[in-house]
Amino acid sequence: MVDNPFMPTNSETVKVSEMGRIVIAAAFRQELGLCVGADVIVELEGGSLRLRTRRERIRRAQRNLYQQVKRGPSLVDELIAERRAEAARE
Repeated sequence: MVDNPFMPTNSETVKVSEMGRIVIAAAFRQELGLCVGADVIVELEGGSLRLRTRRERIRRAQRNLYQQVKRGPSLVDELIAERRAEAARE
């Protein structure tokens, strides 16, 4: 790693090896909860390379899905109410 006084403190400069590998700083791995053998998702986004943990990718998908769900009565609550009404009629 190379220290650069012009870069934000949450970034590091690393070298790409002959095999195309880079080393993720220990502090970053610890912050992300990465251990040996952990899977990360690599995305090419607008000329930048982004690494995400599987956990973060799931959270992001859940957030996006939640935004798409229409607000209103809970379908689960409606189903339970219907089942209770049926049971009461029997």
